[in-house]
Amino acid sequence: MSSPLKFPSSDPPEADMEGEQSMQNAPQQQPLFLAATPSASGTPRRGGSGTAMLSSSPPPSARGSEPLEFPSYVPAGATPKNRRGDIHSSLSLTPTARRAGRAADGMDLDMNSDGTNLQLPPSSAPNFSVPDGPSDEPVEIRAIWGTTVNLAETMKSFREFMLGFKPKYRITYDRSRGVRTRTLHNPEEGEFLLYETYLRRMRQTGETNLNLDMNNLAAYPRSKKLHTQLTKYPQEVIPAMDQVLKDLMLEVAEQDQQADMEGMTGVEGEEEIAEIMSKVYKIRPFGLNSVNMRELNPTDTDKLVCIKGLVIRATPVIPDMKVAFFRCLTCNHTVQVEIDRGKIDEPQRCPRDVCASVGTISLVHNRCEFADRQVIRLQETPDAVPDGQTPHTVSLSVYDELVDVSKPGDRLAVTGIFRSVPVRVNPRQRTLKSLFKTFLDVVHIRLGTDDRLGLDKSTRPAGGDRIPGVGGVGDDGDEDESPLEQEKRQTRRAEMETRLKELSQRPDVYELLSRSLAPSIWALEDVKKGILLQLFGGTNKSISRGGGAGGPRYRGDINVLLVGDPGVSKSQILSYVHKIAPRGVYTSGKGSSAVGLTAYVTRDPDSKQLVLESGALVLSDGGVCCIDEFDKMSDSTRSVLHEVMEQQTVSIAKAGIITTLNARTSILAAANPIESSYNRSKTIAMNLDLPPTLISRFDLLYLVLDNVDEALDRRLAQHLVGLYLEDTPDHGSGQDILPMDELSAYISYARSRINPTITEEAGDELVKCYVTLRKAGEDTRSNERRITATTRQLESMIRLSEAHARMRFSSLVELADVREAFRLMREAINTSARDPVTGEIDIGLVDTGVGRTQRRLRGDMRKELLSLLEGVGGTRGVRYQEAFKKMEEQSSAKISSQEFQEVIRELEQEGLVKVIGERERRVIRRVE
Repeated sequence: MSSPLKFPSSDPPEADMEGEQSMQNAPQQQPLFLAATPSASGTPRRGGSGTAMLSSSPPPSARGSEPLEFPSYVPAGATPKNRRGDIHSSLSLTPTARRAGRAADGMDLDMNSDGTNLQLPPSSAPNFSVPDGPSDEPVEIRAIWGTTVNLAETMKSFREFMLGFKPKYRITYDRSRGVRTRTLHNPEEGEFLLYETYLRRMRQTGETNLNLDMNNLAAYPRSKKLHTQLTKYPQEVIPAMDQVLKDLMLEVAEQDQQADMEGMTGVEGEEEIAEIMSKVYKIRPFGLNSVNMRELNPTDTDKLVCIKGLVIRATPVIPDMKVAFFRCLTCNHTVQVEIDRGKIDEPQRCPRDVCASVGTISLVHNRCEFADRQVIRLQETPDAVPDGQTPHTVSLSVYDELVDVSKPGDRLAVTGIFRSVPVRVNPRQRTLKSLFKTFLDVVHIRLGTDDRLGLDKSTRPAGGDRIPGVGGVGDDGDEDESPLEQEKRQTRRAEMETRLKELSQRPDVYELLSRSLAPSIWALEDVKKGILLQLFGGTNKSISRGGGAGGPRYRGDINVLLVGDPGVSKSQILSYVHKIAPRGVYTSGKGSSAVGLTAYVTRDPDSKQLVLESGALVLSDGGVCCIDEFDKMSDSTRSVLHEVMEQQTVSIAKAGIITTLNARTSILAAANPIESSYNRSKTIAMNLDLPPTLISRFDLLYLVLDNVDEALDRRLAQHLVGLYLEDTPDHGSGQDILPMDELSAYISYARSRINPTITEEAGDELVKCYVTLRKAGEDTRSNERRITATTRQLESMIRLSEAHARMRFSSLVELADVREAFRLMREAINTSARDPVTGEIDIGLVDTGVGRTQRRLRGDMRKELLSLLEGVGGTRGVRYQEAFKKMEEQSSAKISSQEFQEVIRELEQEGLVKVIGERERRVIRRVE
């Protein structure tokens, strides 16, 4: 029978052997107190002598004693578990590999994958399903009960994979599945050992996580069975892989030390190896085909699954106990209990037969071991929800390095172990319900999805959203990836970048991209160009000298409002933009509430505390929020947008929670006029039931009107019929368009790589264009000047200029960019801010809802009304209807009852007149 496995000690080998000999010579007795105490990290300490002694008087040979020592006891059969929070392994021990090549200096150490170096006696109970009888085979190779996992074969297979996998195997595997692969320029490119280089990089960067693509396991001929076992039994296979990873890290480090590589010579190399031995190394598998979270069922329990979704809530960091430290209040005896499948078994009595006191065991908190844990709620993405169904949600538990990687609003592809735990009837009772609560223990996270634009990087943390680990997929494949990480997709990305740069050099790239945006919608060229520049966006700036606390932040997000007749495809444009927009949220005005847009307070089901959950605007931080039926929103709902559109924050003060949330989002809204169809004889403020202060915050305001023109109607009808017949829209003169994935890649590349700055020439042109806009209000016939542009229009032009330069992949804003921004701004103002009576442009119609003509008309009406009341004399007054008729008779222009009512209201506020009576009996009197 093979000898039991040894566990590493934190003591030097000489002291360890000394202690073993003295324990063999000591008489077999069980005293009340033992000379051993765990360290602060949970590692038992022993003195140089194995004789029993009181812990209050340790011998001189005892090293590193704590100020307060307690005797320690580990029950028979206790064995160290894997310390990963996401793995609750049923293995009673983790196999270790002997470290080769170290016997020369008298060191004989075992490496345990959990890195805690607990020195515990071996279990007396059989660990595996094979009967514990005489056998020539070592214990490690026997199968784990209830699985087909043979530890020796599993570790051997994974070791061969790590040392033998080459990129050529993956290329062959992908081609057999019909997946597009890279083209090798020479045979040597597919022959290098991929994971051996990853191991060296992990040592150089200090990284302890290895992201393992499971498709590579399936591609390597000798590890296909391992791929199946990893999917079915991840709790047993992953700890074995962790062990192999640590052993290989040591082997590669020793090879580099023997080869005298830089940084691995002499004392430096020994320190590097000692550091590797003290670390916990983890395998993080990914690459499974994703399934809909609705399809998860009991057969998937304890298996590896992959799901995609939208993060709607993330809790703060929760301390998760891994090892509990108990102390007997009677004899000061200590007990360490490790977590077992999420539960810690608290001793009911002191385990020492000499004491055996009942109810004297207490928990010592500062000697326990904790790990970071976070609970995330993942919801189905809107495009994955079946018709008529409510979105499903799944709880995720993330541990250690994956904590705080994702934020609410992120789209994730999550690989994890599907678990189910019983629900208690009452927390104070042991009775369990037949209902089980399910969740995922996450082993790997991937941010973002391939078919959507990348989010605005300036809204993320300064260090970026790098997923911990080497060899896997990070956030969106940043340019600071190592050449090895780029190996699998380097050619594809290089081809795409070359293609995108070629597109950016085309003289008609602007027209090409605007045609490619919602190609099923005919015409509306300027609207598409404005929305295209909104997707590119300007650059966010923080002016350091502009004020206190680092200066103000100037937004680069562009807001667009579409107003017009029904049936002009406003909602279709919004739906298309939402499909490709980063962190896009689509809402409808009537179905949205103020708390749904900003944030709402709810009670956490686990902690029972009030927590804040993010609404649509906060979830779309760094992206685009599409709001349809903008005019049908209630006033309370619409009022929250004032702060969001200018300051890009949401201030919350409810249920004792006072905070300010970021909402750095672009808003694309669509609204219908009050009378359903746009009335050209009225101003835009009269047509829209929206406050002017909100309308003025939109950079571009487009009127999309349904004009009657036989030639245009015929072409539009042909275009629509062509869509229904062949799904091949006629774009006119056979012009080409870009597919959606290529357009998305183009915009993502520009948003992540290009940050244009304004040149001096462009700055002068911006000043000139702004002055030109302001000069349009000059009128030699009148002393009163119309306001045709404000500083908001200047800032909008700057943002549009930067977006146009970004669209050209230019790092500088040039004259052509400013002129196109000026043209878009002028066209938008021409349609939205033109006075229907005089035909003149007056930005006051948008900013205040009242133009110069209306102000002049109200002033004349005011004078006439006051003179009429003075002519009557006394306090008799004039009937309301009579006054209105006289005003109509005296005026050459048509007077609306609304205008007359506004004049009366202004005079009442100034205290000049007073209206008494009801309805037809109303009388206007002069106040003396």
